[in-house]
This record gives sequence, C-alpha cells and structure tokens, in this order.
Amino acid sequence: MGFMTGTISSVYDTKAVILAMIITAVVSISVTIFCFQTKVDFTSCTGLFCVLGIVMMVTGIVTAIVLSFKYIYWLHMVYAALGAICFTLFLAYDTQLVLGNRKHTISPEDYITGALQIYTDIVYIFTFVLQLLGSRN
Repeated sequence: MGFMTGTISSVYDTKAVILAMIITAVVSISVTIFCFQTKVDFTSCTGLFCVLGIVMMVTGIVTAIVLSFKYIYWLHMVYAALGAICFTLFLAYDTQLVLGNRKHTISPEDYITGALQIYTDIVYIFTFVLQLLGSRN
C-alpha cells in the first residue's frame, strides 16, 4: 500500500502532495482527539457505515464508467470529496473500535488489525485529498 501511495504521489505536483499530507495529518489528529473526548458513539452505527461503503462503491463504479467516455471535472471532484468524507467517518469508527469503552470494541488480540484499518483509512484520506488538490504533471 505504501508503494501504491508513493507511485500515485509521484504523478502529482510536489506542492499538492505536501499540502495533501499536511491536511491528512491535521484531519487524522483532529479525528483522534475528537474520538478520545466525545460522547458520540460511532460504533453503534455499523449498518450506516456498511451502507456508506456500498454507496461509495456504486458511486465509484458509475464514476469510472462515465469518466471512461468523457472526463467531467466536477464529477471527479464530487467523488473525491465524498471519498474523503466517507473515509474520515471510517477513521472515527475504527479509532473508537480500538479505543474501546463503546458499544462495540475489538479485543486486545485484534489491535494489530485495528491499527491496519486505521492506517488504510489514513492512506485513503490522503489519496482522496490529493485528488481534490492536485494537478497531474
């Protein structure tokens, strides 16, 4: 996944990659701090996150089909914004699963899986923010 992200980043301008990295870091730290202190329980909304994932998948398929015939800038930006918001919510959900003290939690034996889920959420947030900010070389 790191190789994939590096390859994708090499296609974009350096300023866009650095700006996307800073925005992703700020979003990730903010979501983590929010999850530490909030009383809102994202782990009780598992069905909502399942539906959100299905909506992202269908939107991605439709966007890929439409963009293969003609590039529509605003459609690409809407998909990237929707993806960034979606994976920010997934990051909050996965962070609360790892933190525990909620309706659903993961056991201490599954902390490695939880860390990998958080890592993939952050990488996807970075790639979607990079799509929003970057102009390709």
